[in-house]
Amino acid sequence: MDGISFDGRVVIVTGAGNGLGRSHALEFARRGARVVVNDLGGNINGGDEGTASVAQAVVDEISAFGGQAVANGDSVAEGERIVECALDMFGQVDVLVNNAGIIRNALFHQMTLADWEIALKVHLDGAFRTTHAAWPHMRTRQYGRVIMTSSMSGLYGMPTQANYCAAKLGVHGLTQSLAIEGRERNIMVNTIAPVSASRLTEAFWTPEMMQTIVPGMVTPLVVMLGHEACPATGALYEVGGGLINRMRWERSRGARWDVGKDFTAEDVLSAWSSIEDFSESDHPDSAASSAAILVAHIERRKGVPLD
Repeated sequence: MDGISFDGRVVIVTGAGNGLGRSHALEFARRGARVVVNDLGGNINGGDEGTASVAQAVVDEISAFGGQAVANGDSVAEGERIVECALDMFGQVDVLVNNAGIIRNALFHQMTLADWEIALKVHLDGAFRTTHAAWPHMRTRQYGRVIMTSSMSGLYGMPTQANYCAAKLGVHGLTQSLAIEGRERNIMVNTIAPVSASRLTEAFWTPEMMQTIVPGMVTPLVVMLGHEACPATGALYEVGGGLINRMRWERSRGARWDVGKDFTAEDVLSAWSSIEDFSESDHPDSAASSAAILVAHIERRKGVPLD
């Protein structure tokens, strides 16, 4: 295929038996990748043993158009086994799409420890386990592309989803750290927050919307982020329904007190409108740029306001 090709590349897609993961796996395969189609084959609550037939059905689709793929039914909670499958079958790992997920909704006061733990186990620990297993191989080959899957819930919060939200925002924290560590080894790590029709979202969207926000409108971004030409790392993108937007931090100018001068909670309350005012905001993109304003403030002489 002309343009973005994955000839010679090996791609792992977790949770690839349905929805987004299936769409990603099929498109990578169409573009020449050898694909590990991972799916436990369980229900959306993560509460049953699953079936290997779910992943195999996608492999059969890929084989039907001449692509190469292998089915894997391991849980992402044992992500190293998924990576071992890729190495055993294809000898390398170039791209990892952490897509597998479950949902256990409950109001926070009714949420059980089991609800909390399984959400973090699948979304956050699963992304860690699989990426941690692939990472040394990417470092050795000085090449890798990792795509993490967050969500709007993780970015903005959602009632009944404290477990899911915590895990999904944690996934982007993992992305930002790995992006820094991986940059010098040509390992790019990015996060998507997709809006798409899936088994996990059908309770939130109307049937009309479900027909509009199809998985295929998320996959092009995932494919681009998985390619060697990907120019970004550590980034977060909202994607779905034909829209792709990059998200970033914004910081208000805030309130300032002279170094060494005491101030009180009452002073903070009086300055609250300034703290909340984004009319003179900036956009820190690293811990260093975030800290720079504090360092500059401390280094100035007492009583001299920061410009």
